Amino acid sequence: MRATDRAVRFHRLGGVDSLQLDDVPIPQPGEGRIRVRVVTAGLNPVDWKILSGANSRYTPTMPSVNGNDFAGVVDAVGEGVTTRRIGDRVFGGARFHAQADHLVVDADAVVAIPDTVPFAVAGVLDIAGRTAWASVASLDLGAEDTVFISGAAGGVGVFSAQLAVRTGARVIGSCGPDNDALLRDLGVEPVRYGDGLDARLRELAPDGITAVLDQAGHGTIELALVLGVPSGRINTITDPAAVERLGVTNVGGHSLTPGIHELAELAGLIAAGELRVPIDAEFALEEFGDAYAHLRRGHLSGKVLLRLVDDATIAEEAAAW
Repeated sequence: MRATDRAVRFHRLGGVDSLQLDDVPIPQPGEGRIRVRVVTAGLNPVDWKILSGANSRYTPTMPSVNGNDFAGVVDAVGEGVTTRRIGDRVFGGARFHAQADHLVVDADAVVAIPDTVPFAVAGVLDIAGRTAWASVASLDLGAEDTVFISGAAGGVGVFSAQLAVRTGARVIGSCGPDNDALLRDLGVEPVRYGDGLDARLRELAPDGITAVLDQAGHGTIELALVLGVPSGRINTITDPAAVERLGVTNVGGHSLTPGIHELAELAGLIAAGELRVPIDAEFALEEFGDAYAHLRRGHLSGKVLLRLVDDATIAEEAAAW
């Protein structure tokens, strides 16, 4: 075991060049808490938004570790912990802690990883999974619905699209040409984003769109209103100001709340083969700059993650604990 941890930290707000890989003390778990040896850490758009200062909801204390999503193995437990043991495979979210070799969280704030779910998948579930679950549930979709999802091939969209399909609704999702096959495999009808999208949607759904999930912005809410979708059946995770301005809902975005039980259900669906988690790209921790740049460019086909340790090495480490 290293004498110190590696951690992706920013010492000032800015771009990717504000990040650096620092050596930091290894944290110790206090009462009721556990320490997790992080194996994978998923990236989300909010990570670079916090870094740039564009997300005012979070005020990090500098220097700050970045990231939220993680998966790993419990390697130490604090006093009074009875629900987790050393060697447990777990995942969850820990804002300003995830992109480091170890993190400390409350013992009840993590979810067990099913045996058949790899670390790469578990490590990208927290924000995107909870966001998708809440936003889809907000629309109360059913077999009578035709729902349009913007950004359906993105990090949140791939979850939302599949959860919407599970409601029995007809699901249409916008994407670029490289993601047509991915969406079809997920049970979604792809439609090209950009100029003329309203006409393409009218052609695909001549009887109308009944609900919209805005997961990409770029005028999705205004488009939904032009198509005659009632404001109460439009949910956005990108434009919370539209709640007052246009009367739409913002469930799963800034209103996102912890959902350990929902995360456990998502993990169960993945283990049962009923939910897929496409991985767009995986980077070593030392390649954090490339990972952030890749995420920032957008047009993804699933999730992006940092790999802190390979599966074989973590198995060897765990065997020695």
